[in-house]
Amino acid sequence: MLSSSARRGAAVLLGAAVLTTLSACGAAPDQQPAGATGDAKGKVQPGAATSVADFAGLEGLVAAAEKEGQLNVIALPADWANYGEMLKAFQAKYPKIKVSSENPDASSADEIAAVKSRKGQKRAPDVLDLGIAFARSGATENLFAPYKVTAWDKIPGSQKDADGRWYNDYGGYVSIGCDAAKIPTCPQTFADLLKPEYKGKVALNGNPTKSGSAFGGVYAAALANKGSFGDIQPGIDFFGQLRKSGNFIPVESTPATVEKGETPISIDWDYLNAGYAEQFKGKGVDWKVAVPADGVYAQYYSQAINKDAPNPAAARLWMEFLYSTEGQNLWLKGHARPVLLPVMTQDGTVDKDAVTKLPQVQGTPNFPASTELDKAKATLAEKWDKALS
Repeated sequence: MLSSSARRGAAVLLGAAVLTTLSACGAAPDQQPAGATGDAKGKVQPGAATSVADFAGLEGLVAAAEKEGQLNVIALPADWANYGEMLKAFQAKYPKIKVSSENPDASSADEIAAVKSRKGQKRAPDVLDLGIAFARSGATENLFAPYKVTAWDKIPGSQKDADGRWYNDYGGYVSIGCDAAKIPTCPQTFADLLKPEYKGKVALNGNPTKSGSAFGGVYAAALANKGSFGDIQPGIDFFGQLRKSGNFIPVESTPATVEKGETPISIDWDYLNAGYAEQFKGKGVDWKVAVPADGVYAQYYSQAINKDAPNPAAARLWMEFLYSTEGQNLWLKGHARPVLLPVMTQDGTVDKDAVTKLPQVQGTPNFPASTELDKAKATLAEKWDKALS
């Protein structure tokens, strides 16, 4: 929802338009990526650095990044998990580095397309924020540079690529957002969504074949309907049933559609729905958030560095900032759960006030294996459109 929903939602119109634009822009390279290999003396150049030690410490990394003077980011909406404040904080901390933020409403699929079509160009994205399925497939395609941030050892092994090509950063649970001002009884579970009273009211924030959040919504629905991490088909069938009954509308929820009452129920990440509840106050929208007990699914978003980043030092500095205590607490302020939350809770560096505002969830989340994600992604690509036709 909100403009940020398009970032993950990538509705068919947006996705098609963006992908067409990116493909059209994939002309010949206009520069060689900075420091892709070591120089003649054997020194490690920024594009080949695998840790801050290759810069002789953070101070050296900062100097190299400031020399580049630019950081290209893509698909980072200001109202998504507090990215607006994150970008401002980085810019304030490193004023010599200009942050160029392109197409904040793009999807994970669009990010991958930009990396491929703009290889060697100055305006190629330096860093990527991706749904986990896209992070893993991008690594398989050798699109990302291996780099281990200073906090590497604190990131759980299950939340990172062993070679440092991607690592999870922030996340949350699939939730159901509902405008209590327009819906007398808000749904609490996926089973509730089948009730006739919700006809024409249920929406995802995009197409699950392109969007990490919509993908999560279908996965959660699968778990709620006797599916599993290895079997997402029941989730596809569930939305097909919702569509047939008229409850599900294939419209990407946005702030405009919510305020107009067009999408009064939206399946989205809990940190986004929690943030929207605050944003909608005073606008005639009483946004309530529930994590459905019958389909508990959690997912982190992953960070990665473009292997051919035009500003490789700035890209690595951005990663160091995101995984610093400051960066991780900024995720918390956006109601997202940072990957270093357990460690920060233990060492006392966590923003305790922000923790108390997180949506409540029972139990410990489980995560699908890489092969299960790949299978789910392939199944969606093959069967989603047909199920909702």
